Amino acid sequence: MIRIGNGYDVHKLVEGRKLVLGGVEIPHIKGVLGHSDGDVLIHAVMDAILGALALGDIGKHFPDTDMKYEGIDSKILLKKVYELMREKGYKIGNLDSIIVAQKPKLKDYIEEMRKKMAKILHTDIENVSVKATTEEKLGFTGNEEGIKSYCVVLLNKI
Repeated sequence: MIRIGNGYDVHKLVEGRKLVLGGVEIPHIKGVLGHSDGDVLIHAVMDAILGALALGDIGKHFPDTDMKYEGIDSKILLKKVYELMREKGYKIGNLDSIIVAQKPKLKDYIEEMRKKMAKILHTDIENVSVKATTEEKLGFTGNEEGIKSYCVVLLNKI
């Protein structure tokens, strides 16, 4: 049996915060405003997995009203989602994700993002796709006001 999930996340970019994507800190003049570390890529991946399992979304499992998640490393949350997935008897088939940001350019960081997420999800790196694109200076991402990410995941029954 297979299950498919779709995930999405968006955060505002601000000065004075770190930019973390896929568990990788990326040098940039702006970072992500969020209750946790604001890693939009990992958040989209988590939402896709939770959606595939019909377990709700990350807000249900890790509410931004709970202070224990304030500033938390999203890799820790992804590990918890992985554990939920395994408890339900599933493993990653593959995931395909995209980050939408005008700046910074992300091509030099994508392999490290893939490695980190593959390790946490106990899957081969070939099962983890990360792409990046701009919106040609259109909209809030094009104006460098925010950053967003999408993810589709296929889960296989163990």
